[in-house]
Amino acid sequence: MNPRLNPDIRPEAPLRLFLGAFGDPGHAFPMIALGSALARRGHEVQLETWSRWREHVEAGGMTFVAAPEYPVFPTQERPLTPYEAVLHATAATRPHVAAMRPHALVHDILTLAPALAGELEGVPVGTLIPHVHPHTQPGSPPYSFGAQRPRTALGARLWRVFDPLVALGLERGRQELNATRRQLGLPPVTRVHGGISEQLCLVGTFPQLEYPRAWPSGTHIVGPLLWEPPAADVAAPPGGAPLVLVAPSTAQDREQRLLRAALAGLDGLPIRVLATWNRRPLTAPVRVPANTRLVEWVSYARTMPSAAIVVCHAGHGTMVRALAAGATVVACPAVGDMGENAARVAWAGAGVRLPWRFTTPRGVRLAVQRALDEPTLARRAGELAAWAAAHDGASRAAALVESLARGS
Repeated sequence: MNPRLNPDIRPEAPLRLFLGAFGDPGHAFPMIALGSALARRGHEVQLETWSRWREHVEAGGMTFVAAPEYPVFPTQERPLTPYEAVLHATAATRPHVAAMRPHALVHDILTLAPALAGELEGVPVGTLIPHVHPHTQPGSPPYSFGAQRPRTALGARLWRVFDPLVALGLERGRQELNATRRQLGLPPVTRVHGGISEQLCLVGTFPQLEYPRAWPSGTHIVGPLLWEPPAADVAAPPGGAPLVLVAPSTAQDREQRLLRAALAGLDGLPIRVLATWNRRPLTAPVRVPANTRLVEWVSYARTMPSAAIVVCHAGHGTMVRALAAGATVVACPAVGDMGENAARVAWAGAGVRLPWRFTTPRGVRLAVQRALDEPTLARRAGELAAWAAAHDGASRAAALVESLARGS
C-alpha cells in the first residue's frame, strides 16, 4: 500500500475540491476550465472568484463563492498593498474552506488567499499558473522583459548582469510573503516564489513555449486550459482570401491603438479581416475598410479555426487559443507579461513579434504580410494545434488534482 494515499478517501469516490482565482479573464477563465473539468468527473467543486463570473461558474456545475474584490496592484482609490489585501482576503476565505473541508485546494498564482487559508486548515494545496512559468534561469532575460533567451554563451554572460537585481526582487517578495505568513501564524518559507506550491504546480501553457529546463517533480506543463463565455456566431467577411482576426485585449490598451492600427494598416491587402472592439467602444469614429468587418464581440473558439492569422496583444489566453486553432500569431505586446508571451511565440517559431512602439498601421501591415509570406510559421502553428488536439490541458490538470487529493 502506498503510504501517501489518503485513507479517508475510497478509490474513485467523489472528491470535495476548492478552487480560487480572483480577477480578470486571464486568471479566472483557466480556473473555470479546470473546475468544469473536475465537475464533469463527478466531484463537488467550489470556485471562489469575482461576482462577474458567477453565472459561468454555476453553468459549469460548480458552486460559486464570492471572492473579496480588490485590485491585484494598489491604486490611488484602493491603496492596499498586495500583501495587505491578501491578509484581508484570507480572513474572508478561510471560513469557506473550513466549512467545505476539501480534499484539496487549487489557487491561481496571483490569488494567494485560498492557498494560505488551505494551509491554515491543513488542506493539500496546488497552484495553477495560467501562463508560462515566471521562474527564469540564471543568464536569461528577466521575466516580462520581452527579450528572448540568449542563443550564445556571450549573450548569457551579458544577461547575468541582471541576475543580482532579479534575486533582490525575489528576496524582497519572499520577505513580504513571510511577513504575511507570520501575521497568520504560519511558518516562513525559505525559497523564493514561495506562493507556488511544491506539492502540485500546474502550468497551463504549451510545452513548446517553455524554455528547456529541469522541472521539479511537482511541476507539470499541462497545456492551455481553454474556456470562454458563450457568444453568438459572427460571420466573417465573404470570400476565399485568408482570414485575419484582430483580437485586442479586454483589459489593456484603453485607447484601442492596436485596433485602429490594424483597421488602417490592413486596408487594401488581399485578405479578409474580422475585428472586434470587445465591448469597449472606440472613443472616436474609425473608417472600416471594404475587406473588414468590425463587430462588438466574437467567439474565439468558433472563429479562430478559420483564421490564418490572429493579431493580438499577446495576452496568454488569446495567444494560446490562436495556437490551439493552428493560427499564426502577430503579437503586439502592450504591458506586463505580454512582452514575455510575444517573445515565447517568436522563439517557438509560431508567430511574429511586433514591439509596441512599432504598433502603427505600417507596422501591423508589414507584420501580417510577413506572417502570410513565411510558410514555416503556419506549419509550426499547425504543429502546436496538433499537440493541443492530443493533449487536453483541463483534463490533464484535473487528473493531477485528483492525485493530489488522494495522496497518490
